[in-house]
Amino acid sequence: MSRERRPPSWWFGDETAPAWTGPLESLYRSASARRRRVQQQRAKPVGIPVLVIGNLIAGGAGKTPLTIAVVERLREWGWHPGVASRGYGRRDAQQARWVEGSDDPAVAGDEPVVIARRTKVPVRVDVRRADAAAALRDRGCDIVVCDDGLQHYALARDIEIEVIDGMRGYGNGRMIPAGPLREPVERAELCDFRVRNLGSDTGESGENDFGVWPMHLVAQRVAALRGPRVRTLAEFAGQRVHAVAGIGHPERFFDTLRQHGIAVVPHAFPDHHAYTPEDFDFSSPLPVLMTEKDAVKCSVFAGEHWYSVPVDAELPAAFWIGLEDRVQQLRQLSLLEAE
Repeated sequence: MSRERRPPSWWFGDETAPAWTGPLESLYRSASARRRRVQQQRAKPVGIPVLVIGNLIAGGAGKTPLTIAVVERLREWGWHPGVASRGYGRRDAQQARWVEGSDDPAVAGDEPVVIARRTKVPVRVDVRRADAAAALRDRGCDIVVCDDGLQHYALARDIEIEVIDGMRGYGNGRMIPAGPLREPVERAELCDFRVRNLGSDTGESGENDFGVWPMHLVAQRVAALRGPRVRTLAEFAGQRVHAVAGIGHPERFFDTLRQHGIAVVPHAFPDHHAYTPEDFDFSSPLPVLMTEKDAVKCSVFAGEHWYSVPVDAELPAAFWIGLEDRVQQLRQLSLLEAE
């Protein structure tokens, strides 16, 4: 039943990439560099600060939890943020739209719906993120947070945050299709902040790169997909559950549950999978735990004992101090330019 679409075995393993990937990697590298130059030449500021959160590899790295955490901090610091996103996988992707937490993820995108539901700030999806940022500005936002836009150079930005998958890193260090990279590793050095997603692992990452901030994803509660019931994740310790994950790296979610003493029956699906009731024809009637991104797509046909497991991103206080200093500098610059 689980239809996981795995990356090529050579991306994150010890296997050598096939010879045929070499010429294609060179073409991809050249096209990527050319696209970046062209878009940067055409990019124009939108008139308010723009903060971009992204990653270098294809697939998920933990950008959405960090986006939610950054938005919440910005509000604490007195900003009125909005979120710009492409809304990957949504129907009619060329149609720009405002996103509410109650929207159908098939129309608005699963990650934008999660962000809108969690933050309650304006969320705009548009294949042209610069247009989304301008719409947020016109709606009264004074700063834009772009979820997954590191390679979208048509959007001028003031701050870049790179998110690194703490388990997979940059894989074999090569570019698509020889490896998972969308840009060369050296591109990371140009980012203002670099964050390593360690998931729920509270131990050492095994790597202590200077200037790379550790991020932990904390899961403490579960929310029923039917009704207002909220339980603690600890209540499931010692139980067997069906664990469902349609994210870039499903094993990270399964490990999170295991670290809480939960016996996991894993069901991995492709990232942004469009679920149907048939996907849940499991052989045993166990509780179902799933990621927040998956849950927004399953609520209309959810069973009584299906639960969403939201996560919260936690980073060192020094990271937030540094980020606040940077955005405050942008505020002062904006005030000076307005005089």
